[in-house]
Amino acid sequence: MTVSLIRVDDRVIHGLITTRWAKERPYDGIIAVNDKAATNKILKAAYKSAGEDQGKKTFVWTTDHFKKVQNKVLSSKTRYFLITKSPQDMKKILVDMNFVPSDQKELVVGPGNDRPGAIKLGDNQSFTQEEADAFEAISKKGYKIHFALLPDKQIGYWDKFKGKFGY
Repeated sequence: MTVSLIRVDDRVIHGLITTRWAKERPYDGIIAVNDKAATNKILKAAYKSAGEDQGKKTFVWTTDHFKKVQNKVLSSKTRYFLITKSPQDMKKILVDMNFVPSDQKELVVGPGNDRPGAIKLGDNQSFTQEEADAFEAISKKGYKIHFALLPDKQIGYWDKFKGKFGY
């Protein structure tokens, strides 16, 4: 297995990812795909240190760089957490780039901040129609989308919520 966790999290990499999820889904490294973070030295350093503080290899890449190295990720013996900040970025990877982690067909969705135009699904889990469109495309690609802040703090799967967005 090359990818043990696929996650959308608006905080990208943080302590709960590196400790709590690691107990459920062991990993050796983190790949965060976010154009803004990958091109901002301060953000990139902060995200890398969050993962490396746990002794894990941590990469912060642009979407374009991920596209170039996706086959290396798939053929690696290293188990990675693959994380994006937005559902739209994850859609680019899983649907548009057709990245298919060997046996991982679940997308775990973490926090989505309350903001204008967002529909609240649960505590700290609010999403816009554009984000829902990305979830629907990912779902149609065969992924189960699980809304879970933590392994023991989940609110359900996409099928439970998609009606709120017209699906």
